[in-house]
Amino acid sequence: QVHLVESGGGLVQPGGSLRLSCVASGRNSSDYVMAWYRQAPGKKREVVARIDSGGGTEYNDFVEGRFTISRDNAKNTVDLQMNSLTPEDTAAYYCYAMNRFNAVSYWGQGTQVTVSA
Repeated sequence: QVHLVESGGGLVQPGGSLRLSCVASGRNSSDYVMAWYRQAPGKKREVVARIDSGGGTEYNDFVEGRFTISRDNAKNTVDLQMNSLTPEDTAAYYCYAMNRFNAVSYWGQGTQVTVSA
């Protein structure tokens, strides 16, 4: 069983920055592909960014160079640095982990990000 706990959400003004963190317990970090998803009210959950066990990254097009995903396998953490935030980035952000051997996946409880003046 893997337990994911997110932190770092909050209220920020447009143009501001936030750093989300996810701590994973109960697993060997290097066995998992990690990702951040988000879900805005009334919208489907969508991937924001993902990072594989070797550090390779992919981003959704809407990121446009504003966000950076990173991981520390020794600490079992994955972070999402978000810059130049806009109101359209307002959503609940979820940490996601998928075992790269058997595709079993896990979700965190989510952390709210609100971008508003």
